[in-house]
Amino acid sequence: MTLRMLGAASLIALAAAGSLQAATPAAGDTLAPPDQQTFSYNVIDEFVTLDPALIEVVDDNDVARQLFEGLLNQDPLGNVVPAGATSYDVSEDGLTYTFHLRPESKWSNGEPVTAEDYVFAWRRVVDPATASNYAWFMGLGGVANADKIVAGEVAPDQLGVAATDPQTLVVTLERPAPFFPQMTANANLFPVPQKVVEQFGTEWTQPGNMVSNGAYTLSERVPQERITMVRNPNYWDNANTVIETINAYVIKDEQQAVTRWRDGEIDKTAVVPAGQFPTLKEELGDEAVAVPNLCTYYYHVNLREDANPALLDPKVREALNLAIDRDVIINAILAGGQKPAYTLTHWATAGWEVPEVPAAAMTQEERNARAKELMAEAGYGEGGEPLTLEILFNTSESHQQIAIAVSQMWKQTLGIDTTLANQEWQTFLDARKEGAFDIGRAAWCADYNEASTFLDIMTSDSDANDSQYLNPEYDALLETALTAEDPLPSYQQAEQMIARDVPILPVYFYSSNFLLDGTVRGWPMENAQQYWYAKDMYQVAEQ
Repeated sequence: MTLRMLGAASLIALAAAGSLQAATPAAGDTLAPPDQQTFSYNVIDEFVTLDPALIEVVDDNDVARQLFEGLLNQDPLGNVVPAGATSYDVSEDGLTYTFHLRPESKWSNGEPVTAEDYVFAWRRVVDPATASNYAWFMGLGGVANADKIVAGEVAPDQLGVAATDPQTLVVTLERPAPFFPQMTANANLFPVPQKVVEQFGTEWTQPGNMVSNGAYTLSERVPQERITMVRNPNYWDNANTVIETINAYVIKDEQQAVTRWRDGEIDKTAVVPAGQFPTLKEELGDEAVAVPNLCTYYYHVNLREDANPALLDPKVREALNLAIDRDVIINAILAGGQKPAYTLTHWATAGWEVPEVPAAAMTQEERNARAKELMAEAGYGEGGEPLTLEILFNTSESHQQIAIAVSQMWKQTLGIDTTLANQEWQTFLDARKEGAFDIGRAAWCADYNEASTFLDIMTSDSDANDSQYLNPEYDALLETALTAEDPLPSYQQAEQMIARDVPILPVYFYSSNFLLDGTVRGWPMENAQQYWYAKDMYQVAEQ
C-alpha cells in the first residue's frame, strides 16, 4: 500500500467499521456481574499530566483515551474507526479534511461536544503560552500555520482548523499527510471544554473539576498511588460499555506488581520483570502475553557544546554503539521476544523496510574489534586518556539491569568507566531536557503507524531531540519525505545518517510483555501501537 492510498483506505475502513467497537461478548462468554466489571492495571511511573495538550508519555495517553474521545479511535487491528467523528472527507489535493462530528456526543456535564471544542483545543496545543512539549506534533501533520504559531510568528487563531457549523470541523494542511487521520487518535488532538479550562486554569484536570467526553470520567486521583475512573453516563455509547470502573495503580516495583496480580488485586501488569517471561509463560500459558509493540529502546548521547568532550567525537560514539551486545540484553536479561535494534524505526512499522547499516551486518566479535580501534584512534580507553561516562535512567528494575550490562560491556571492551544515575520520572525527564546527562535512557513509541513518527524526533527543532542532534542534511531529508510520492528512500537515508553520526544508541525493538488475567476480554493483542479502550473490554465470569 502506498502512502497516497492510505487516506482513501482509512475512509473506506471508517465506512465499513461503523460502531463495531462495542464490548460485545463472544460466543460462549458469560459476563461477570456488574460489581465485578472492574479493570485494574499498574504503571511504573507516576502520571505526569491528564491535560491532553501537555501529554507526552504513553501512560498518560492511555488514561486520556479513557477520559476523552478524539475524532477517530483505533480498532483491535490498529485501523482508524469512527469516534467523535462519524466520517470524514478528503479533498482531491489531500489538503482539506472535513470531519463530520457525532451529533449525540456530549461532555460529562451533559453539554454537547461541538467543532468549536476541537478548534479551541488544537489552538491551545500550538499556543506558545501553553508550553506543550508536543506542540510540534500538529506541524508534523502539516496543519496550516502550526509551525509558525509554535515559533511565535503568527497568532494561534491562524491555525488551519475551523468550525463551519457545530458538527463540522474543517482542517487545512500545508502539504498532504496521508497519515494525518491516524494522528487524530493521539491525546494531543482530543477536544477539551473551553469553559472548564478557563474557569479552573491548571487545576481543570483535578477530580471534581474535570469535564471529559470519553467513556469514563475521573473519579479519584491519589498522587504516587492511583487514578480511578468510572463510567460516564453521558457518553454517547454508554449503553454498550460494560467495564464499570478502571483503576490505574502506580506500582514501581515490577516484582511487587506480579505479586499483586497473583493476589487478584490487578488484572494487568505493566511489564514482566526482566528475564522472567519464559518461566511465567510456561507456568501461566495465555495469561503471560508477548505482542509486538511499536516502540524502540535507545540511549540519547548528549551532543551539546558543553557536554562531555569525548562524546562530541563521532569515533567515541560509534565505539560505544558497537560495544553494546544487544543479543545479551534481549536474550539473557529481557527474554521476552524483543529484537536487537541498530536503527531507530521499529521493524514492524507499516510500509517500512529496514535499511542496511554497517553495525547490523557485523558479528559481535567484529563490532568489539572495531570499537576498540575507534576508541584508540580517539585517544581514550586502554593505553589512552581515562574516560568516565554516566548513564542516566528512570527508576525501573529492567532499566537498571540494562544499564549495568551496558556499563560492563563498555568496561570490558573499551576500558572505560561508567557510573549509573537512577532518577524518578519527572526529575529524569527534566534532566534529559536540560542536558544534564552524558548517556540518557530513552524510548519512543509510535504516535501513528508510519516511519516519520520515529524519524522526526531527531530533527533539529523536535522537542523530543534530547541529544540535540543538529544536522541540516537530516532535516532536509525529512522535509523531502513529507512531499515525496514514495518517502521510503528518504527515510532510509535518514536512518543511515543516524547510524553514521550516532546521536543515539539504539538497543532493542520492544515486544510488549505483561500478565493479563484470563477473565479479561477485549485487549487489542494485534494492535501494534497497543492503543486500548476499556469501553471495548469486559470481564467474564470465572469458571
